[in-house]
Amino acid sequence: MTAAPAASPGRTSARPDGTSRPVPRRRGTELALLLFAVVLVVIADAVVDATFNGTVSTAVWTYGAGFAVIYGVAHGVIRWLAPYADPVILPCVALLNGLGLVLIRRLDLAEAADARQDGQPVPSGDAGVQVVWTCIGLALFVAVLLIVRDHRALARYAYTLAAAGLAFLALPALLPARFSEVNGAKIWIRVAGFSIQPGEFAKLALMVFFAAYLVQKRDVLSLASRRVAGLDLPRGRDLGPVLVAWALSLLVLVFQRDLGTSLLFFGIFVVLLYIATERTSWLLIGIGLFLVGAVLAYQVFTHVQDRVTVWLRPFDFRDDEGYQIVQSLFGLGTGGLFGTGLGGGRPETVPFAKTDFIVATIGEELGLVGLVALLVIYAVVVVRGFRAALTVRDSFGKLLAAGLAFTLAFQVFIVVGGVTKLIPLTGLTTPFLSYGGSSLVANFALVALLLRISDAGRRPPPAPTPRPPLAEAMTEVVR
Repeated sequence: MTAAPAASPGRTSARPDGTSRPVPRRRGTELALLLFAVVLVVIADAVVDATFNGTVSTAVWTYGAGFAVIYGVAHGVIRWLAPYADPVILPCVALLNGLGLVLIRRLDLAEAADARQDGQPVPSGDAGVQVVWTCIGLALFVAVLLIVRDHRALARYAYTLAAAGLAFLALPALLPARFSEVNGAKIWIRVAGFSIQPGEFAKLALMVFFAAYLVQKRDVLSLASRRVAGLDLPRGRDLGPVLVAWALSLLVLVFQRDLGTSLLFFGIFVVLLYIATERTSWLLIGIGLFLVGAVLAYQVFTHVQDRVTVWLRPFDFRDDEGYQIVQSLFGLGTGGLFGTGLGGGRPETVPFAKTDFIVATIGEELGLVGLVALLVIYAVVVVRGFRAALTVRDSFGKLLAAGLAFTLAFQVFIVVGGVTKLIPLTGLTTPFLSYGGSSLVANFALVALLLRISDAGRRPPPAPTPRPPLAEAMTEVVR
């Protein structure tokens, strides 16, 4: 892929009066925010350790030092490869990731205490595995910044990435259930104790394709055939892309029984289409197709009917299918405004507390205040992602950055909405917070792309090449 021109330390931008001013890189701000995030994570881990063990062990300081080192390396790589990138995104991601590791360790300690009380073997825990996945994710983060020096180069591989993304989506559905099915959803590849969810990486590949395709076809898709009720409706022949995306999302729902990925996939495409064309009619058409698909899915698939029924009347099924959401609601109610404190609640009684329902753990132990603070951190990352979309100069970068930011926002909305009973449960994980390798690693790649686009947007334009003195001289013919 083509390399962007290196930025010199003295690079400046022009003022309106013709003078120049240096463009701040803000790497010192990023480092200070990273240190603040590390301190908060270490304090949280120390509170958990003191609550369960009565003292703060040396493992907390060892963990904190290791956490600081790996994010210090990520910061150094940004200084080297993306010096003008947004200084706030990485510290927010570090704080989310660190709090996720603390909560997973807290749930590990609770499971170990319950096992000892029941005379059962003590489980090994998942926090150590999540630390390994964090290192792998940061390694991919560095690799993306190292390989993708210019985000515009991705557009040349759009159709190749589309084919790879569709293959990733289809592969679990084609495998036997023993290799791909977990909790009724065929979205995994499991071999020899190792599991990966290829749909997380398909999401990124298809997003690059969507951005490149919509930029290329934007003028055609913006054409209107007729005006109805104040809306410029598109031509019938231009409905093909949105219908294909709708059909693919239904196929994911049919063959993989994965409501969350289906909803996320179609939502991303419709929003990117709306951003690319600025036509409200596309957004309304997408919502209409979603409602039609939801009705069809409810009428045809029993597992969708079960999800909706449990969502509407969870307490009627509190001993079986509704047990999970009921326990989550009890936990959120117990947390109240300020929570029970880290280690002071019983979030381990909620099934899948480390993955789908880690938000319920936060709501119980940090309360409504802590949960809102967590959502604010996500909002900061999303806003900075949209800011990168506004500042970058090329249309492909604008659309890709907007899609990446919206993906994070939409996924958090789906997860929190499911845990709080706003919408039916979908099975998605909370970005950077939940236990799971595929989601964590893919989201680190997503952040790397956002930082690459942000660097391109904040980087000052190259200085004009000086022309030789004689280039401006007037010439005349002398007889």
